[in-house]
Amino acid sequence: MVSNSLKSALDAGKFVAAPGLFDMIGATIANKVGFDFVYASGYWLTASAHGLPDAGLVSYTQLLDRVAQLCETSDAQVIADADTGFGGLLNVAHTVRGYERAGVCAIQLEDQEFPKKCGHTRGKRVTPIAEMADKIKVAVDTRDTMLVIARTDARQPEGYDAAIERAHSYAEAGADIIFVEALESEEEMASACAAINKPMLANMANGGVSPILPSARLEELGYSMAIFPAMTALVAAQAMETAMLHLKETGSTFSPEAPHFNFFEFCELIGFGDVWDFEKKWAKK
Repeated sequence: MVSNSLKSALDAGKFVAAPGLFDMIGATIANKVGFDFVYASGYWLTASAHGLPDAGLVSYTQLLDRVAQLCETSDAQVIADADTGFGGLLNVAHTVRGYERAGVCAIQLEDQEFPKKCGHTRGKRVTPIAEMADKIKVAVDTRDTMLVIARTDARQPEGYDAAIERAHSYAEAGADIIFVEALESEEEMASACAAINKPMLANMANGGVSPILPSARLEELGYSMAIFPAMTALVAAQAMETAMLHLKETGSTFSPEAPHFNFFEFCELIGFGDVWDFEKKWAKK
């Protein structure tokens, strides 16, 4: 895996659309469909691994373990959420080194106070601008080739203008990509892209406060890339609920509203073909 290929894509003007993944089954399906980049969402990795909300409840080690497993499973490059960097400047440097060793191509850091919250929920609080700018400087100084994404959550607690001021500061601190979270209209999104001279990332979080737009429209607004963090998890959750309700009501596992992925194909995708080939080669006669 070449960790700077995201930079190459952005430099070439190729719009990057990265679906969010929440577990290794999703990674396996993404491998089949084929993506150049995928997104490791702190919200959904936390929910899938621990059944907990995205509210600063998991540790660096817990999240890194899931991110590293995703990097190992995925054929695509992984853009990964690292929350606030899990502490002060020394922690940020440690986090950056760990994520880069795991194989992440771009690390996302945000300017929330700890404990942080999902960017599309209530009660977010942000740190002073200078504190986050220092985190970005440390991250850039520590990384080898991994890109640094600076996210600001200031739109709701401080307003649009404050969020743009922060974005400028983080760009000046050396962030490769700027992520102004939870903008509330297409007008705000276009204005933010026009104001900031760095590649801009859009968060297409289903159910969040930002309008959900297709990649072509986001590119028209001035974005260079987009993540779709909730899509696979919410689709899977809906399908599971539909199938379980059908089983509870009818006693049958077969529902036209929740079709099943082919079991034998999934066995092949997950690697059983290699297991069977190994056993055939080494089985004792």
